[in-house]
Amino acid sequence: MILSGIEIKKQYEQGNIFITDFDEKNLGPNSYDLTLHDELLVYTDKVLDMKQPNATKRIKIPAEGLVLEPGILYLGRTTEWTTSKKHAPMLEGRSSIGRLGIFIHVTAGFGDVGYDGTWTLEIQVIHPIRVYPGVRIGQIYFHTVEGEFIPYGETGNNSGKYNKLNDIKASMLYKDFEEA
Repeated sequence: MILSGIEIKKQYEQGNIFITDFDEKNLGPNSYDLTLHDELLVYTDKVLDMKQPNATKRIKIPAEGLVLEPGILYLGRTTEWTTSKKHAPMLEGRSSIGRLGIFIHVTAGFGDVGYDGTWTLEIQVIHPIRVYPGVRIGQIYFHTVEGEFIPYGETGNNSGKYNKLNDIKASMLYKDFEEA
């Protein structure tokens, strides 16, 4: 079941959901809007290798905006740090963002219970578009979880390699090959 906006606020007040700088104006009927930070990463290698860390370069989004181009994967992040002790978070683009041809994630819109950090965004655009820091780019919503679980990053679950991030993080898939 998806939590309503009223329930998100209640769970926030009870400490079961945490969102930095929580502001009721960002609360929707069943989600909470998250904003785009002022930096992006782009890969610099022509061919990416799953078994290796891939080089990136950092781009600052100035106040007057930055034009994003089709055919480039931009890694961004949310300004807000989120975590949930009891609920599985999901991230989607806002419909107003989608209607401009901006995708904020390729496949990674699902979060695990216990994920604790900012969200890395996998941004692609259909046509050139100017984006601005601080724009409400996506919305987080929360599902209830049935049954016992081990929160993300805790012993016996998984590596938690993306947990506690406060920066944009390129793929660390290469670590899966190291563990194999």
